[in-house]
Amino acid sequence: MHTVMSPVPEDCRCLTFATPSLITDPTATAAEGREGGGGEQLSDLFISFDVKPQGAASLAQVHKAVLHDGRTVAVKVQHPKVQTQSSKDIVVMEVLLNMVHWLFPDFAFMWLVEEAKKNMPVELDFLNEGRNAEKVAVMLAHFPWLKVPKIHWDLSTRRILTMDFAEGGQVNDRDYMRRHSIDVNEISQNLGKMYSEMIFVHGFVHCDPHPGNVLVRRCPNTRKTEIVLLDHGLYQILLPDFRLSYCRLWQSLIKGDLNGIERYSRRLGAGDLYPLFACVLTARSWTSVNAGIGNTPVTHSEDVEIRSNAALYLPQISDLLNRVPRQMLLLLKTNDLLRGIETTLQTRAASSSFINMSRCCTRALARHKRSKAQSRARRLQITMSESLTLWQISLYELFLWVKGSTLGGWVGSLLSCLHYTH
Repeated sequence: MHTVMSPVPEDCRCLTFATPSLITDPTATAAEGREGGGGEQLSDLFISFDVKPQGAASLAQVHKAVLHDGRTVAVKVQHPKVQTQSSKDIVVMEVLLNMVHWLFPDFAFMWLVEEAKKNMPVELDFLNEGRNAEKVAVMLAHFPWLKVPKIHWDLSTRRILTMDFAEGGQVNDRDYMRRHSIDVNEISQNLGKMYSEMIFVHGFVHCDPHPGNVLVRRCPNTRKTEIVLLDHGLYQILLPDFRLSYCRLWQSLIKGDLNGIERYSRRLGAGDLYPLFACVLTARSWTSVNAGIGNTPVTHSEDVEIRSNAALYLPQISDLLNRVPRQMLLLLKTNDLLRGIETTLQTRAASSSFINMSRCCTRALARHKRSKAQSRARRLQITMSESLTLWQISLYELFLWVKGSTLGGWVGSLLSCLHYTH
């Protein structure tokens, strides 16, 4: 995890800050200067700058640097021709998808082009990414284990983003967690809390939680486990009506309330395809959905069944994705990425994720009802009902903990012995 840092090399001292060409030619001069600055030299801003990137992706790459006050930062530099190239890529995608639709009319994936056209300019604006990072840091500040790197606005532009450097292992790296004594169940549970809060309570959702964007570590000072959330370029804002219907749908899915599943799936645009929608959303079989996904653990055979049936229902899935609101598309992607992390950590069968979801759904719906209440008495009634429901959820969580603990094993053995003696 450690990188050898060197002083700003002589051939980099001529660089003005915010040069996208840095990533291909360290001796080049920037075509644009820093906004609000006078085109400072790289050596004016950093004691050292690692020209070799820490990581690279399709849009940008990240360099490690040290400021003159000694703080280590990460400098995210956009690739020089990415804006032009991304526009060309979208045109090619549109042509290819039109050809596929012409050849196979049942496969209509033009929503992919629409989403790319909408999201690409947003992702390429690094100032927007910085604002998203600050917003989610404030929004989830009550989670002491969540860390969002601080943005250095004076060293950032639309194509350069400078933030505090964060170290850690990727969230799917079980070997890293074992070496650093990090509990995978705690990580999985906290990840579920974080995303349940974003989706159900606030409707402001980080939509790119692939393992490279979610780091885990032990705080060097407190030795407590932390999650570091990176790459805040792509967020989905959920409209209130959509978010509340989504809350009610998940409550119904957890309990196995088939009437609720149909009602809220239809509200979210699934129509008669609501059984397929429930299965796509949860990645569970219709049998499990009927029983309540909170009551039935995931099994290997069910996973095999889901994968086998996915190809059979591809035309219907295509139709479904064209029906649902565009807000749903990024949520489906986010759910899939989170499930992938849980599968790697082997925590997908845990009940904690449903408990966290239930809590957040309860809070979100109660807050909405309070906002519509006309009297103080009605607001008090809603608050008392919310408190009772949250208490019941906590009691159920305690029951599950006791059941899975050593104490639960002892109690079970004792009851078995008593039953045997009688």
